[in-house]
Amino acid sequence: MSASTAPRAAGTLQGVLLLLPITMAVMGVVVLSPVLPGMQAHFQAIPGAEYWVPIALTVPALCIALLSPIAGALVDAFGRRRTLLTALFLYALIGVLPLILDSLPAIIVSRAVLGALEAAIVTSSTTLIGDYFQGPEREKWLAYQTALASASAVVLFAIGGALGNLSWRAPFAVYASSLVFLGGLLLWTWEPSHLAPTTAPPGSAAVRFPWGSLAPLCALAAFGGIMFFTVQIQLGLLLSNYYQVRSPALIGLLTAVGSLSVPLGSFAFRRAARLPVSYQLLLSFGLLGASFVGMHHVAGVTPLMALVVINQFGCGVLLPTLVVWAMGRLPFEIRGRGTGLFMTGWWLGQFLSPQAITLLAKKLGGLPAALQAFGILCLVAAALSGLAARGRKSDMARTARVAE
Repeated sequence: MSASTAPRAAGTLQGVLLLLPITMAVMGVVVLSPVLPGMQAHFQAIPGAEYWVPIALTVPALCIALLSPIAGALVDAFGRRRTLLTALFLYALIGVLPLILDSLPAIIVSRAVLGALEAAIVTSSTTLIGDYFQGPEREKWLAYQTALASASAVVLFAIGGALGNLSWRAPFAVYASSLVFLGGLLLWTWEPSHLAPTTAPPGSAAVRFPWGSLAPLCALAAFGGIMFFTVQIQLGLLLSNYYQVRSPALIGLLTAVGSLSVPLGSFAFRRAARLPVSYQLLLSFGLLGASFVGMHHVAGVTPLMALVVINQFGCGVLLPTLVVWAMGRLPFEIRGRGTGLFMTGWWLGQFLSPQAITLLAKKLGGLPAALQAFGILCLVAAALSGLAARGRKSDMARTARVAE
């Protein structure tokens, strides 16, 4: 192959540019959380405002869960880069609309459209990482994506709070930042082609979608999403109702401290990336299970926060493990659709997490008992992963004996 026709090689610049769009999905809720009281006060004359205003904040995450498969189909049909650039441009236009909208229903509709664009952004940028990079490089950038998503939440929360001092509308201006990312991607990225050689001969049938292997992975992603977001969503209630921590500032600080362990876990994933997936799942679900169970039994904020740090570290290992596993099962032709389905499972887990923990809390007598139930489920998942790892080791040993 001549130099003129050889595919371009992606490097650090492309990796960084493809990491940044993940902050758009995080921004959807986090940057507006500090102004929720201000929005409720502004729309208090509207019947049901106490219900509809929070919906305006959370509807983007639900749209990501519902529309990611459609976004994946668009990515495969129209191109990864083209979809990403278009979605980033529209994201800026739609995201800032509440600066001028005075109708709460109109704001909610704009937020639903924003969620659809977030689905396209997350799916296309993640798919491009899978296209541009292979092997350890792919694992590295997908782990960094998880780390950046978690770290950016802390920064965006602070930005939202600072702008919220001006007006409840002011944080919506942050959505225009997608235009900065759009400029960088226009200059230094390209539409990928078949970057890896295919074993299918010319004229062979189209690549079949691997429903059999991907469906269980999507179900596992939903389960992992429920567990991943539990502490981030419930820690404030746990501290307030069971540990008498009433200060919103202190609750925010403790939540941020715990969340910082997620990127640490994502960086640690790079160390464990050489291990089989079953070992990685054993590690992540083991940490989640032990910490959830422990939260039912500790007395005092300090030991609780130690368990929160362990829990969030396990979350940081879990997400890149699942994403890298999914990417490894998806050939180029269907990578967008496969990534979209995976994202549906993951974001559906975020949406279901508070409902699941609330239901268990009512049945079991409180939030700590519900967390312990989650922990038992995670320990079961860890045990199953351990059995899978042991079975794989036995198969390898038998293969080695036969080879001798």
